[in-house]
Amino acid sequence: MNMAESAALKQELEALFWLEAGSAQEAGLIIINSCSVRATAEQRVFGRLAHYKALKKKLFAETGKAPFVFVTGCMAERLGEKLIEHGADYVSGASEKQKIALILKEVSDNLDAQNPLQKQLNYDNFFSKDGFFNSHYEEGNPRAYLPIMRGCNNFCSYCIVPYVRGREVSRPPCDIKKEIEFLASKQVREIILLGQNVNSYIYPSGAAKDKTDFPALLNKIAAWTEGTTIKRARFISSHPKDFSERTIEALRGSPLFCRHLHLCVQHGSNRVLAAMNRGYTRESYLELVRRLKDALPGLTLSTDILTGFPGETEEEFEEILTLMDEVKFLYSFMYHYNVREGTAAAALPGRIDEAVKRERLAKIIALQKTHTKQLLQNRLGSFEEVLVEGISKKNPLEILCRTERDEMVVCAGAGALAGSFINLKLLELRGNTLFGTAVEH
Repeated sequence: MNMAESAALKQELEALFWLEAGSAQEAGLIIINSCSVRATAEQRVFGRLAHYKALKKKLFAETGKAPFVFVTGCMAERLGEKLIEHGADYVSGASEKQKIALILKEVSDNLDAQNPLQKQLNYDNFFSKDGFFNSHYEEGNPRAYLPIMRGCNNFCSYCIVPYVRGREVSRPPCDIKKEIEFLASKQVREIILLGQNVNSYIYPSGAAKDKTDFPALLNKIAAWTEGTTIKRARFISSHPKDFSERTIEALRGSPLFCRHLHLCVQHGSNRVLAAMNRGYTRESYLELVRRLKDALPGLTLSTDILTGFPGETEEEFEEILTLMDEVKFLYSFMYHYNVREGTAAAALPGRIDEAVKRERLAKIIALQKTHTKQLLQNRLGSFEEVLVEGISKKNPLEILCRTERDEMVVCAGAGALAGSFINLKLLELRGNTLFGTAVEH
């Protein structure tokens, strides 16, 4: 979501004649779009602020000028003006998006007070009335993020998101359709629908009779993209308790939707899942996985896994590993529990020792690596249509491609192929990267 909103903010600034600086030393404005979901993300922001604070001091001593530093996003929502003590000049939380326009207008006036053009620019049209950016397109990228809702009503006991992103708000279908049409005009090939709890989408909320829920929206998107450049769609992040049979039918009913799902499990123990306030059991999650794999042949799954939750016993930790063995995720986002102030879990007894948490996390990572390698090895010799995303960062003579199942494949090729679909035979596995060769069919 932060990547999507950063791309949207950049696009809006460029429309108002801001130019991207080549480096922080050349910038008049530095924007940090922050995240609070994990402690490590916040530590990175504090590190950046310390760096820019020192840079500003140095530049001012040398030139008499220094860039403004503006922090937005979830961390700005959580800590607010406290970030000014760490070097920020301006702060705007995730729920204060309309404030962003006012801040940028003030910075613009300060930077270019002598330019009469600045006085004529309109900073009031950054967002729709629902607080969503109008477009999240990133120039030249064949894939595009498309937020359809924001916020969360679940209040999982370990999670800060409802407190920094607010309650669920769904974007009007007409605005989603308009952005899809814009993305198709930019030759986008794949869209990724976004939401903190994406499959709880419903518009309008409240007592209105004619509602569009998530499966209905999927069916609309399948119709809207027909005949356009957009040939693939994915969504993240879906909650198991909200994954309906109608959603499965919508996925099965259109070739637009990729055979890969991110389905957050978090844990394998029913007691811990209940303490996390996840709203499902191990058994119901595994049953959902079974129904998904039956309905969508070739489906791959990814997930989030959290270990070291307060009170987690060794036996409960082992239940994570047995669930992983049963499902075999293609990849996982794995982390150990960190206290997030203000969440229900912050007050729970039974904190797990840091060394134990790290040891348990290392075992989860090792098992996931084993599963990933097994699944990718099983793909060798198969033929796949892939989307070329661009040139490999490691070798300019190779291109980076993505399969429908969200596997990354490298093959020989030129950057001119970016944004096209090509056919590959998967030949080799190096580490966790597949290598292939182009074929006619």
